[in-house]
Amino acid sequence: AVLRALWSYWRRNPVQLLAVLGGLALATALWSGVQAINAEARASYDSAAATLGEGQYDQLLAREGGAVSLDTYLALRRAGWLVSPVVEGRLGEVRLLGVDPLTAPGGLAPAGLAPTDTRDRLFAAPETAADLPPDLPVSLDPNAAPGVALGDIGRVMAILDRSDFSRLLIAPEQPLNRLPLAEIAPGLRLEPSNQTADVAALTDSFHLNLTAFGLLSFAVGIFIVQSAIGLAFEQRRPMVRTLRAQGVPMGRLVALMGAEVAMLGLLGGAAGVILGYAIAAALLPDVAATLRGLYGADVAGTIAIRAEWWMSGIALALAGTALAAGARLWAIARMPVLASARPRAWAMGTARARRWQGAAAVLLWVMAGALAIWGSGLLAGFAMLGGLLLGAALLLPGIVDAALRPLARRAGAGAGTGAGPLPGWFWADTRQQVPGLSLALMALLLAMAANVGVSTMVSSFRVTFVAFLDQRLSSDLYVRFDTVDAAERARPALAAAAQEVMPLLSVERTVAARPAEVFGVAVGPTYRENWVFLDAAPDPWDAVAQGKGALVNEQLARRAGLWVGDSVTVDATRLPIVGVVGDYGNPVGQVVLGQELFVRLFPGVGAQRFGLRTEAPDVLRAVLTGEIGLSPAAITDQAALKAFSLRVFERTFTVTAALNVLTLGVAGIAMLMSLLTLADLRVPQVAPIWAMGLTRRRLGGLELLRALALAALVGLAALPLGLALAWVLLTVINVEAFGWQLPMYLFPADYARLGVYALGAAALAAAWPALRLMRVPPARLLQVFSHGR
Repeated sequence: AVLRALWSYWRRNPVQLLAVLGGLALATALWSGVQAINAEARASYDSAAATLGEGQYDQLLAREGGAVSLDTYLALRRAGWLVSPVVEGRLGEVRLLGVDPLTAPGGLAPAGLAPTDTRDRLFAAPETAADLPPDLPVSLDPNAAPGVALGDIGRVMAILDRSDFSRLLIAPEQPLNRLPLAEIAPGLRLEPSNQTADVAALTDSFHLNLTAFGLLSFAVGIFIVQSAIGLAFEQRRPMVRTLRAQGVPMGRLVALMGAEVAMLGLLGGAAGVILGYAIAAALLPDVAATLRGLYGADVAGTIAIRAEWWMSGIALALAGTALAAGARLWAIARMPVLASARPRAWAMGTARARRWQGAAAVLLWVMAGALAIWGSGLLAGFAMLGGLLLGAALLLPGIVDAALRPLARRAGAGAGTGAGPLPGWFWADTRQQVPGLSLALMALLLAMAANVGVSTMVSSFRVTFVAFLDQRLSSDLYVRFDTVDAAERARPALAAAAQEVMPLLSVERTVAARPAEVFGVAVGPTYRENWVFLDAAPDPWDAVAQGKGALVNEQLARRAGLWVGDSVTVDATRLPIVGVVGDYGNPVGQVVLGQELFVRLFPGVGAQRFGLRTEAPDVLRAVLTGEIGLSPAAITDQAALKAFSLRVFERTFTVTAALNVLTLGVAGIAMLMSLLTLADLRVPQVAPIWAMGLTRRRLGGLELLRALALAALVGLAALPLGLALAWVLLTVINVEAFGWQLPMYLFPADYARLGVYALGAAALAAAWPALRLMRVPPARLLQVFSHGR
């Protein structure tokens, strides 16, 4: 009977029930969608690590790059080294990997790959198999890493037309009496497993950013739930009083109301998980393109139902519902049996409650300031962001009330000047609505601030990235030769045809205890005229050309705690750092040396890539393809490479833009639900104004105008908050996550456009409640004056 009585409230107020379930579903949807994407990516990383042995086993690689010969492999096996060969190449968009099933450590090869007739087949995931040539026999393996096809090493070498190996994997257990590596294969170097590129570690910052967006969206959605549940509990005070008076024990009543809230949380969370699956499926292709473009990580293109993300979505929905209803249940439990019902008490914010909110906001801002000064790490950065945003949200009702107070006073003072009493009533009534709309306004503030902050970060990145591309792609043409010998034979022709030839030499090394790329460049006019330094010593290029200094990128400098004036060691050679350069979009450290010094340190490394400057790119291209015999695919011009890089950039931030739009949409729905739940309570307040001659149509128009005015005030408060958010993202989060700091630019046109979007969202949210007010029957308005009212 008690459950039926409790449920009767939701049956009479379906809009509030929709607000609770819809708020939970929206909040859980974005969170579970983000977690589904993260879970799928991490599953792909784990699959790749298990399949490829990356990060698990020590490896032997050619000291100066290149391949490992069959003779070297045999010499190592005869000397007691338990190594397994791996050959790697590309077949279109697919990474082709050949392993030896007899010697591969730890069951590295697929279970079906055995020295039988199956060794002529490749093993790949279904989506990868579709990208392979149809004449290759493929066995589908759902556990295979995405974007990778595996096969017997002999079969793969035949496909790639190779007779050498890419690397050798070292088994964990080795004989004690094996000969030293330097005696058997001095041309190889040992790459420990902990220094092998760990894609999951590189992408942690990206996934943490997505998680932060999911939490922000969840917080915005919970505001809807908090508002609707708060109203429902306050409006049910008379029901609670009646049930208590009829003998229902308080403990049983609170337990049943708690069970009701848990059921609502379970239903809303389940709907949110289903909606999150749809969001994740829509966003995953762009996420996969981002991870492939930024980190070279292949992620499966389909979402699997994994318990980790849907259970976390349900759990978070239940926790959010408990948080929204906990204080109300506690108030009900402490309510005296015959306490008077106050159906509007929830909306009448007291000065004392506002003071508590202000104190909490100041405390949160002090915490954010302390983290900004003394904190370190990505989690500290996000905690600082949380304190900044939540503190501002708690201060918002007081800020809006303070902004409306002089408007109401001035309008009231102007009533005798011919303006009439209506403006004074409008602003006073708007102030009265602020407590009831405070949670929806907080949600709108967070959504708008997030949009301002993230759009500022992305646009600043775009401006900086385009300038960076112009700097780094200063050559007119880039060419790549298949072998060093072919490049050396073409050098005279390149020098005769181009105004400047810039060979690019590179090796991978460990620098300052971190994996890095070491480059050798021929210092010339192009580098001197186009490269811009974040910090540099006097005449840095002269020092690099003379072999008396090195340049490092910002990532290596910040992660290793190095800067101009410090020293860096490259292959036992200590060099002063004479310049730090921005290297946006690259997670790996880089060191730039002069060509002569590079050749002395790495004599076996030859140039296969060249940058060419010319005033006639078409003529030079004809020489390259005709006289030198280069394939057109081996020639890249600046415009093509820049266009490709910008396409990767756009795909990178597609997910961020989508989450921004979804967050603003959730805030708009929060406002809609709050206005709808207030609509019935507004009838006693607007009935006297209607009775005094104001038409219902005009009353509806004033309701719409009120929503726009409040949204405009929130937009004004969101702008400085969003700019502060952008500053934190650019100077703290970006440095901790990626290793580079971006300059901050302002984009007034974008902010104006966002303000228009916010006003549009507020207008759409207020349209339905305003329309309902316009259509309220006169009889219902007259009922307000019955029974002495």
